[in-house]
This record gives sequence, C-alpha cells and structure tokens, in this order.
Amino acid sequence: MTNQAPPSPTPLLDTVETPDQIRALPETSLRQLADELRRETIDAVSVTGGHLGAGLGVVELTVALHYVFDTPHDRLVWDVGHQAYPHKIVTGRRDRIRTLRMGGGLSGFTKRTESEYDTFGAGHASTSISAGLGMAIARDLKGESRNVICVIGDGSMSAGMAYEAMNNAGAAGSRLIVILNDNDMSIAPPVGAMSAYFSRLISGATYNALRTTGKKVTAKLPKRIDDLITRGIEHWRGYITGGTLFEELGFSYIGPIDGHNLDHLLPVLKNVRDNEPGPVLVHVVTQKGKGYAPAEASDDKYHGVVKFDVATGAQAKSKASAPSYTKVFAESLVKEAKKDEKIVAITAAMPSGTGLDIFGKEFPSRTFDVGIAEQHAVTFAAGLAAEGLKPFAAIYSTFLQRAYDQVVHDVAIQKLPVRFAIDRAGLVGADGATHAGSFDVAYLACLPEMIVMAAGDESDLVHMVATAAAIDDRPSAFRFPRGEGIGVPLPAEGKPLEIGKGRVLREGTKVALLSLGARLSECLRAAEELAALGLSTTVADARFAKPLDRDLVLRLAREHEVLITIEEGSVGGFGSHVLELLAREGALDHGLRIRPMVLPDLFQDHDSPAKMYEKAGLDAKGIVTTALAAFGRDESNLVRPRRA
Repeated sequence: MTNQAPPSPTPLLDTVETPDQIRALPETSLRQLADELRRETIDAVSVTGGHLGAGLGVVELTVALHYVFDTPHDRLVWDVGHQAYPHKIVTGRRDRIRTLRMGGGLSGFTKRTESEYDTFGAGHASTSISAGLGMAIARDLKGESRNVICVIGDGSMSAGMAYEAMNNAGAAGSRLIVILNDNDMSIAPPVGAMSAYFSRLISGATYNALRTTGKKVTAKLPKRIDDLITRGIEHWRGYITGGTLFEELGFSYIGPIDGHNLDHLLPVLKNVRDNEPGPVLVHVVTQKGKGYAPAEASDDKYHGVVKFDVATGAQAKSKASAPSYTKVFAESLVKEAKKDEKIVAITAAMPSGTGLDIFGKEFPSRTFDVGIAEQHAVTFAAGLAAEGLKPFAAIYSTFLQRAYDQVVHDVAIQKLPVRFAIDRAGLVGADGATHAGSFDVAYLACLPEMIVMAAGDESDLVHMVATAAAIDDRPSAFRFPRGEGIGVPLPAEGKPLEIGKGRVLREGTKVALLSLGARLSECLRAAEELAALGLSTTVADARFAKPLDRDLVLRLAREHEVLITIEEGSVGGFGSHVLELLAREGALDHGLRIRPMVLPDLFQDHDSPAKMYEKAGLDAKGIVTTALAAFGRDESNLVRPRRA
C-alpha cells in the first residue's frame, strides 16, 4: 500500500480480538495487520494441521471485509469453511486457534454454535449463495437493514447449486453481495491497474447514478428498444470486465481485482456497500498459499496439511504400518482396468482424496473429474453405463448424499450398473460431523436390487473391487473407511465374491458378533476378551448389507444365545435389515437376545477416530459391554486381559 504507517512496536494482532477493533484502525495499518494475521495462521496450522492454502489466500480479503462491513450485524457467509481460519482468529477465537480440529477444540469449518460471526455452518461446498439469499430475503421481509456477503471459491462455482442460487437471486433482485474468490485464475485473465480502475469506476456512485438515470430514460421508450439498449450497455460492461455470464444471471459484475492489494479491495468493497442496489458479484483473484513459499510452490499439497515445520515447510510423516484403504482401492481398480478396457472412473473434484489420481496416471483418457458436481457425476456415470461402459464413481460417503435423487432415479430405477466406490465410510476424525460417512448403508440398502458391500479389511476391499467390476446387471456399492488398513496381506489380484454371502472368521457357541465393515478387527478383539470371560464367541463378517446372507444370519440366530450386529453407520442400516429378516422368519420367538450396535443418534463432534469410536461404543470394550449386558452381567469390575 502507499503511505504505509511505520510498523507498530506492539503487534497489531494483539490488539484485535473482534472485528470492531479492526474497524477502529486507520487504513494505513491494515497491511501490517494482514501480514501478522498471515503469520499467525501459518503458525497455528503448523501445530494443528488442517486446511492451509485457501486461508492464506484470503487474509487480505478477510481483513478488508471485516473492516468495511459491520459484522456480525452484516452477515458474512463463508463457503465450505476452508477459507475461514483467518476469520476465526479475528472473531474472538485466537486464544483457541491451536485447538483447531482437535477433540473439544475449534471446528475446522464455520459452525453456528461456535460464534455469532459464523452465520452459517459450511462443510460442503457451494451452499453460501443459497444461504445468503435466504438471509437477504428474510431481511427484506422483516424490514431490516443489513448487508449479506457470501464468499465463494472458484472451485465451488463448478457446482450447479451455485448457479441455481444466482439465477434465483437475479430474479428476486434483493440486495446481495457475492465475492468470487478466484484462486486458480480459471475464469478471467490476469488482473492489473486497468482492471482495478474499471472495477472502482463501475462500482462507484457516479456510474450507478448514470445507470439509474439511463434506466429511467429508456423506460419511456418502447419496450423492445428499451431492452435492446439495456442489454447493449450490460454487454459492453461485461465485455470490458469479463462478467457477461454473471450479468445474464441478473448480477452486477465488478472485477477482476487483485485480492491481495488493499488499495484495490477497500474502495471497491466500500462502493459496493454504499452504491449497489441489487445482487452484485465482486470477482477477486487470489493466490492459494499466498505469503508462505512452500504453499505457493505446491498449493495442492498445502491445501490440507498435517503438522509441519514452519521454517522448512516439511510436513510430519507418520510411519504407516499398512497402506491406506484409499490406496488399496485405487491400485486394485488399476489392476481391474488393465484387464477390462470398459472400466472408467469418475470423481467429483477429489482425485487425490479418492485415489483416482493414481488411476488417472495409468488411464488419463478413462478418468473424469467433473468438479464439485456430485449430482452430475452420478447421472454422467449412468449415461456411461447405459452405453456399456463400466463406470466406478468414487465419491466420499458424505458427498454422495448430495446426489441421492440421481442414485435413485437415474441409476437404481433403470438398473444401470454404476459402481459406487464409497470412501470415508464411518467416522472421519478431525473433519467431524459434516464429513462423517454415517448414512450411506441406510440410504442405499433400502433401494431395490442395489448391492451394498462393506470391506472388513483391506484384503477384502481388493475382492470387492473385483466383485463390482464383474456385476453387469444392476448397481452396486462398496464402502471403506478413511486411513490405514489393519495390515493383513493383500492378494495378488481380486477374486469376485459370491453375491450376498458372508464369512465366519471364528466359531463359538454363546455369542455371535455379526460385523459389517471395518469394525471387524474390534470384533475379533472383543471375542478374545469374551472368551477369557467364559463366553465362547463366533465372529462373522457379513460383507453384504444387501442382499443379506440369509442362511448365515439365521444360523447365527439359531445356534447362539446372543446375536450382536456391529456397523459403522446410523440406525436404519445393516442392523435394521437383520432385525427385519429375523422378525419375518420368526427367529425372535424363541428367546434370542439381539443387540444392534450403530453410531449414536447424534452428530458427533470432531476428535481422533479412535476416541470417536470409543465414545460411540463401537470399539472392543463397547462390544464386550454390550454382550455382557445381554446376559445381565455387570462388567464394571472386570479385569480385562492385556492386549499384546
């Protein structure tokens, strides 16, 4: 900035707890504040891990927004939440920022219960404009006066929901400010002084007064001529600035402007605050990882980070005892694709998260990243399947929720053999409730003729990939958790499983533990403890939530006193299907004690996965407690055998 004030002997950030203290600063101090905020963000995330690159890109924007607008009276809505770490620091949470994503600490996303400055919770992308429009309409209906500002990244603009919201906002005409944070320069050409000049001009009072006067004049002309003049002016404006698309949706477009230059940001935001009457989009270009050289040089690796050394940028490496489930899936899919050229893979903006970057290196022409557009991804996969290809749609459980209608209408009803590879099944740790894969078994296993599998270990996952590849007559899904496997040997190649058949890993006589998914290892540990307590225990892996292994379920019910189902999912899933089968077959009429174990009926806060499962009661201790309680035994005074 020009005319900068000399650095303060006391760090400015130490004097700022809430945005009203930012607004009390002279503009000449904001550059220093932004620099200090960037350093604090880097230091905090180096301790906790989390999303770094996006937050560093919006430091100046965060300072400018809180300086220009009267938050929290003015509603500031952050899309996704990856961008919001600097926002958290200057909104009363700096003292807790080093608890980010830890048990009992700050959420990694915006959260309404955490702060009045978090006006809308955001874990999934592309929701900000819809939510902001709702707030703007509510403001108008209540006769209130406040600004509503939505900050959305260019990646989130790949989702149809964002355009649905903009189309609605343009038609409604309510005053709404959308900040497009373009950190990939994917929409407009490079910015500079001329662009900044036009942005200030177009957002200013003089231009808007002329535009208003012009509308009054042309309104007296025949409607056809009025429309032609208006469209011509808006196209000229769009030609100069590059915002024709947004103008067509009913937004006044301003930009692109340099999101790191406060001399450019502040006057434009003030003009928008004071002069723009309807929906307006301000296009701000930023750089992910701005101000931290390692993140600038490798923004993909610094989007989400573990703990790292600030001086070197080196991220802490944990010694993996086994490959991750995601890697096992990806490498297994590569092997299947080498044998079958019809196999293709689809991801919705998560190539590395789903392992499809590995597949993409082997088969670039058979890999499709459709952006943050899960609905499109599913129907696109259905179209591929309709033409005889074998699509694998690799989507996190929490994100597949966004495309449920497409799963039902475009895939299941038509019996199209789309294969859903569902990553992040179960609890996911630091990302918390917004990313937990709690519901997919319940919402998929209720669909007619859908095949639903869950891997008990990484070896089983290899076989499930092969099974899905072999299913040609109906849709299928297989789910697997986040993180490392348990270290079992992997087969050289996958062999298709018999559909609807489970396996028994340990035989007993008193208790039957029927597991679906990756709690299988905890069931085996629990069986050891129960055996030591005199309760002979069978452990079975259902493998399939649908179709159920009817013979296995009925045998376990017939030959044991207690049957416990264990799953990493909500009520209404695997256990409910087992109960329905047993009730229909009369297996509950003869004294069988059955106990379904599911995730608790609440949205669990973030913590380590182990602690989350402990709290949910879905670890070995919880399984033992459930079994003993079924026999009416109190386990509180028991001395458990030590684990090796």
